[in-house]
Amino acid sequence: MFKLKSVTQISAALALCATAGLSQAQSYGADIGVEAARKVAAATVAECAKNSWRIAVAVVDTHGDLVFFEKMDDTQIVSVAIAQAKAKAAATYRRPTRVFADAIGKGATPLLTLPGAIASPGGIPLVVGGKIIGAVGVSGVTGDQDEQCGKAGASAL
Repeated sequence: MFKLKSVTQISAALALCATAGLSQAQSYGADIGVEAARKVAAATVAECAKNSWRIAVAVVDTHGDLVFFEKMDDTQIVSVAIAQAKAKAAATYRRPTRVFADAIGKGATPLLTLPGAIASPGGIPLVVGGKIIGAVGVSGVTGDQDEQCGKAGASAL
């Protein structure tokens, strides 16, 4: 993978997002607080536990900074970093990380050059009152299962 070298390259990659159906989501609201983040994480873990899935869950604010984190026992170690990366990508790009995976599957490989873009389902923006307040990221099972758990967490708000 190469690094983006200019504003033109970044603009072109973001334009690909729009043409690939990745248009910008809602605007930002006030950052999620720790109590709401705990609630999101608890609902995420509950969904995964009922399916006997071992995951890590990260909840971040609108800037992608960690607000709350939990790792279930016996979760693969790399899931710690992946959950945080998925959450940060969903918050900062204001869209679920699935859209990157879907677009790349359709040939939009320049999206791989966007800083912090994660082409794996499991990063879900957290929306309250039509405004993004943060995001949840999940890792530990398949992308579809990670996303299922993240959506359960997001619905707790």
